[in-house]
Amino acid sequence: MTLEVPTLVGREVTLRPLVLDDVDALVAAAAESREHYGLSTVPDGPDATRAWVARFLRQRDVGERLPLVTVWRGRVVGSTSFIEPRMWDWPPGSALQRIDRPDVVEIGSTWLAASAQRTRCNTEAKLLMLTHAFERWQVHAVSFKTDERNVRSRRAIERLGARFDGVRRADMPGADGTVRNSAHYSIVAVEWPAIRARLARLE
Repeated sequence: MTLEVPTLVGREVTLRPLVLDDVDALVAAAAESREHYGLSTVPDGPDATRAWVARFLRQRDVGERLPLVTVWRGRVVGSTSFIEPRMWDWPPGSALQRIDRPDVVEIGSTWLAASAQRTRCNTEAKLLMLTHAFERWQVHAVSFKTDERNVRSRRAIERLGARFDGVRRADMPGADGTVRNSAHYSIVAVEWPAIRARLARLE
């Protein structure tokens, strides 16, 4: 399964494919303030950002990630991704077997410049991504995860309407160099119409 990185356009937000030429704009966005990045992986400075972009593009090339740049009111303010789009192996002969789109996907690696935090930017961006996942790909579920300690991130996920699925202990390296427990959330297809209507009102 090969997926093209989409361009998603809303009223104030555009999500477009990440490219190497975005490095300078992302450096500037991340440098506005790093106050709330303590438990999030956000590159710091030109060299780290260049390496971060190159790693995401390598993951794109092997089908592990669809990385996007967040453009809000005409300027780059951060990044987000569709992560690990997975096509399930259904029982042989199943009419549900897919060959060209995922059954499930994660949304993550999201960060925003300080000036775009606590605005409608994140809500509109997530509405665009969830709409693409549920209505274009027709996935069965979209998942989210964040550091168990990251209350700010967890509240943002919960405001989307995602349901808490539990904590996976010793899940991955934390941004602060510790072994991280991750809080996992999801939205399933049957929940999407109500969530879409509520997010559209917020957006």
